[in-house]
Amino acid sequence: MCCSLLLRVLSLCAVFVDVFPVPALVEQEILLSSDDTVVAEQQEGRLVQFHSHNNDRQNMDQVLETLGDAEDVWQIGESRMDSYLPSPTPRSPATLTYPHTTLPVSSPHLSAPFYPPPSDVSDLTSLNTTYHAGYHPLPAIHSFLASLANQHPDQVSLVPLGHSGEGREMVGVRVTSSDSDMRKRQHATSSNKKASFLITGTQHAREWVATSASLYLIHALVANSSEPGSLSHLLNTYDFYVIPLPNPDGYEYTWTTDRLWYKNRMALGADDKCVGIDLGRNWGYKWGGKQYKKQPCHHWFPGHRPFEAPEVNNLANFIMTIPRLKAFVDLRSYGQMISIPYSFSCKKIPKDAEDLLEAALGAAQAARKSHGTVFQTGALCETLYRAPGNIIDYMYKKAGVKYSYAVHLRDTGTYGFSLPEAMLRPVGEETADMIDYLANFIVTKRDV
Repeated sequence: MCCSLLLRVLSLCAVFVDVFPVPALVEQEILLSSDDTVVAEQQEGRLVQFHSHNNDRQNMDQVLETLGDAEDVWQIGESRMDSYLPSPTPRSPATLTYPHTTLPVSSPHLSAPFYPPPSDVSDLTSLNTTYHAGYHPLPAIHSFLASLANQHPDQVSLVPLGHSGEGREMVGVRVTSSDSDMRKRQHATSSNKKASFLITGTQHAREWVATSASLYLIHALVANSSEPGSLSHLLNTYDFYVIPLPNPDGYEYTWTTDRLWYKNRMALGADDKCVGIDLGRNWGYKWGGKQYKKQPCHHWFPGHRPFEAPEVNNLANFIMTIPRLKAFVDLRSYGQMISIPYSFSCKKIPKDAEDLLEAALGAAQAARKSHGTVFQTGALCETLYRAPGNIIDYMYKKAGVKYSYAVHLRDTGTYGFSLPEAMLRPVGEETADMIDYLANFIVTKRDV
C-alpha cells in the first residue's frame, strides 16, 4: 500500500512541457503546407490530436480503445494523445466521440531523407565535434564507431551481436577504463570487479534521437576528464555496454523508404501479408496480451511468439553474458519521460518502486539543470500505455536488473519524431547528466 501510494504521488511530481516553445505559426509550418493545392498534392496522412481538458488519463485510455487498426499512436499523456492516420485511411472512429484537432501531414515532414555527405570522423579527440549536431544513416554510424574504437583501442571495443532479420550485422560497444587507469585502480583496491551499465538506442526505427543520444554517450565516456561533459569518471566504477541500433533494418528503411516505419523488417509467415515485429513487445516476460497477436499488419504486432525477432533474441543472448549488470536504460522518443517497470500492467508495482522512483526523480532534476528540460516520472504503463512483452519488464524481472528504465527523450509533440538537428547536442548533454546521476545514485545505495 505504501509503495502504491508513493508511486501514484511521485508520478505526478513532474509534468510535460515543451522545451522550446514554438509559435503556433512555426509549428503549423512544420506539419502543414501554406498552400491548399500543395497540401492536396503532398498530404500523406493526418495527425489527430485528442484532448482531455480536465487532464483525465482514463479519458485518453478510452480514446485508445476506440482507435482503428490502421491508426498509429505516437504518444499519449494525461491531457493529449497523438495518433497518425496514413492516407487514404478512413476517418478515425474516435473522432466521432472525443474532442480533437486534425492536422494534415505533408511529405516534406515525413519522407525518407537523402543521405547526407559522410561526416569526418578522422579526429574524435574532443566531444565538441559537429558529428553530434546531425542525424546519420547506418554506414556513417558504423564509421563513427569504428573510428572511435581505432582512436581509443584500450577503452572501446566493438562487440558483434549477431545478424538482423535482413542479415545486417548488429554491433554493440563496450567502453571501459584504459589499461593504465585499470592498473591504478587494481593497486588501490583489493577488487577489480566493476559493475556493468547497459544502454540501448533505437528499437523503434523512427526514433532517431535515441541513436543520436547513445552515440553521444559513448563519446562522452571516452572524452578527456578535463573536457566539459566528460563521463570518463564513471569508468572507475562501471563498464558500459551501449547498443546504438538494436533495429538496423528498420532504421535503414526510415532513411530509404518510410521515415515513420516502426517495426523491424523481418519476413513473417507465408500467409502473412505484412512484414515486421514490434521489438518493444517481443520480449519474453508477460509477452502477448489479448490484442495484436493476430494482426501482423499492426505496428504493435508482438510476433507469433516471444523472441521471434532475431534482433530481440540476439540482444537477450548478449545480455546474459554481461557480468554484474546493475543498470539498464532503454532510450526512446518522444514524450520527456523517465519510466520504471511495469509496462505490462498498471496494477502491478515493483518491489523496488521506492528506490526506482527516487533515482528517476533525481535523474529528471539532473537533466533539467542542463537546458531546462522537464521530464515526467512514473511507471511506464501510466506514463505511456500498457504494452506486454516490453524490454524493461524483462530486464527487471528476468534479467534481474533492479535499476531498469525507459527514457523517452525530447520533445512533447511540437516536433515529435522529427526533432530538429539543432536540438541533438542539447539532448545528448541532458541525457549524459541523467546517466551520470543514475550511475552515482546506485553507488550511494551500495547496489554496485
